[in-house]
Amino acid sequence: MPIRPLNPWLGGTWSPARFVATSFLAAIATGTFLLLLPWSHSHGVSVSILEALFTSTSAVCVTGLAVLDTGSQFSRFGQVVILSLFQIGGLGLLTFGTFLTLATGGRVGYSERLRIQQQVSAFDTGGIIDLLKSIVALVAIVEISGAILLYFRFYQTEGVGEGVFYSLFHSVSAFNNAGFSLFPDSLVRFVDDPFVTLPILGLIVIGGLGFTVVADVLKTERFKFRNWSLHTKMALSATLFLIMAGTLAVLILEFTNPATLGPLDLPDKVLASLFQGITPRTAGFNTLDYSQMQTSTLLFTSLLMFIGGNPGSTAGGIKTLTLFVLAIGLWSVMRQRRDHTVFERRIASDTILRAGVVAFGAVMLVGGALTLLSISDAKFGLMPLLVETVSAFGTVGLSMGITPELSDVGRVVIIFLMYLGRIGLLTFALSFVAEHGAREIRYPAEQVVIG
Repeated sequence: MPIRPLNPWLGGTWSPARFVATSFLAAIATGTFLLLLPWSHSHGVSVSILEALFTSTSAVCVTGLAVLDTGSQFSRFGQVVILSLFQIGGLGLLTFGTFLTLATGGRVGYSERLRIQQQVSAFDTGGIIDLLKSIVALVAIVEISGAILLYFRFYQTEGVGEGVFYSLFHSVSAFNNAGFSLFPDSLVRFVDDPFVTLPILGLIVIGGLGFTVVADVLKTERFKFRNWSLHTKMALSATLFLIMAGTLAVLILEFTNPATLGPLDLPDKVLASLFQGITPRTAGFNTLDYSQMQTSTLLFTSLLMFIGGNPGSTAGGIKTLTLFVLAIGLWSVMRQRRDHTVFERRIASDTILRAGVVAFGAVMLVGGALTLLSISDAKFGLMPLLVETVSAFGTVGLSMGITPELSDVGRVVIIFLMYLGRIGLLTFALSFVAEHGAREIRYPAEQVVIG
């Protein structure tokens, strides 16, 4: 149903999808303005409008692709702005704003509940406020816990005072799957350091599970697999499978590569493979140099980035459940079964169709963007451009090091991809469509040949 805007001057009727899409644009615009301020840059550094827009979009859309080095070219104020942007972007501006309304004693109407439901991918508006409070509590607890764990290492490398900021920055960045790092090599220097890599991995996984999944798992009476919702079962199963597949693929493909896993001991090889198996979904940190990886590894990593994390999480991509649902539909068609079932539950045909639309749209979008980049930035070659394109769409942030060298046209293409990857293709499309009642005319069906 259409809903009235919060402010009368906006005019017209705004759907939840339009509010979500517009809220991210507003956050990006605000971040761009703040990053253009002179005190956001390090001494002697000049930041253009396009560089500020790129950085703001990357932060709000929790991507991590960077045309400027966050640790050296932005001041502490600028770094705090970037941290704030990916914190707000991870939570969602509407979620963040509604929490502030509740905290100051305000009331949340039905229209605001609809918008939050759209943003966090909840099933209905019932209990949405309790879910919102749980989300904020979870974010605070996990990010503070992650910062404490990281501090045990960062106070040794950065000092007592600086270690606090470094710990908090990387904890918030990891939980929100943002991929921003204050180190110029991301986390490559910590490739064999479990005191950094394991807390980061934990934060990435929790952030990528999805708020509804975590809330379902933490319910005392449901702390058993058989009692969880179908959504939670599928999300956890897909996450576990992709982590195992990603880790094993990197370990096998890079095992003897002298520029990546080759020089490491076996335990460190496993740790590095686990990190690179998880981070494409969609965290953006790396402990290995992706510019030195095998082509086969880069292709598999691109597939993981394209899939992304779970719905309603801080991750991007087409989402794990989209892939799962498509696999179920394919299996049903192959077995010539009318119903699509998993875990003794039936998946509606409309859901299968929706998943197909999302996947098809994503393929077309990534393909079109890659074509544009191959024209504007042909000097980099196909593989670096493929990784950059899929990384932007999946809001991952992994790169073969070409981001700062992209042309202005290439940067605009990446900005557009990061935005669409964060809000979702369907949300973007629905933001342009006025909501009407169901059509009463239904045309006769006719068979067409498929396959």
